[in-house]
Amino acid sequence: MSLHDWDLLGTEHAFVGAENYSRLMADADFWHAVVNTLGIFVISTVPQLLAALWLANLLNRQLRARTMFRMAVLVPNVTSTAAVAIVFGVLFGREFGMVNWLLDLVGVDPVAWKSDRFASWVAISTMVDWRWTGYNALIFLAAMQAIPRDLYEAAAIDGANRVRQFWSITVPLLKPTIIFTVIISTIGGLQLFTEPRLFHSGTNPIRGGPLRESQTVTMYMFENAFAPHYNFGYGSAVAWLLFALIAVVAAINVLMLRRLAGGGRKKEGGR
Repeated sequence: MSLHDWDLLGTEHAFVGAENYSRLMADADFWHAVVNTLGIFVISTVPQLLAALWLANLLNRQLRARTMFRMAVLVPNVTSTAAVAIVFGVLFGREFGMVNWLLDLVGVDPVAWKSDRFASWVAISTMVDWRWTGYNALIFLAAMQAIPRDLYEAAAIDGANRVRQFWSITVPLLKPTIIFTVIISTIGGLQLFTEPRLFHSGTNPIRGGPLRESQTVTMYMFENAFAPHYNFGYGSAVAWLLFALIAVVAAINVLMLRRLAGGGRKKEGGR
């Protein structure tokens, strides 16, 4: 489809070769959506995985009502995305939102969460983090449960505190799980659609705001493939470039993690 002028309203599908891709490379709105997508991805994914790792380490300890806490972290994940978006849309309201009310208590001026580009990234990222941190925490927790307790006991005998045990034992042994969560989070983060779409409820919300403040690549693909343009060929080209973007970002993340893990092993060996 990406090699054709594929109009959903017509019956003729003319072959245009790479014309859709060449148009896309010069499309300012597309690159605007790419920057939005990467910005929201970075702001949401990095804190999300760090918080999930910390939460999993906390749930892995001997706590009272530990099973209840482990079940509770999944509550945001089983909540309807539409309901979450509606609630966060109210919380981040400019005039009567609770977030601006709290900021006013400390002397900060109200923030236009839906009309300011960076502010909308932060609001949507907060929504994503709230929904998926517990899910990733349970994945990390399952991997932590498989780490032999003897390693921690031996480290404690050698004088290592909990922080030292976490960075020297837990994190290195969680490397395959961390890589898995990074890849899954990359795929989900770069395909973000529902949260920004519902956050900007109103006139033409598929644009992510009046000036495309938070329109992601997936939203831009939908805008071109369906209403109002109905150009399936151009939308398909956007989808292929999104696939390439996900593959590149995921590969970079994995290489960085492996290099960091390799550097840590060399440092330990040298010591």
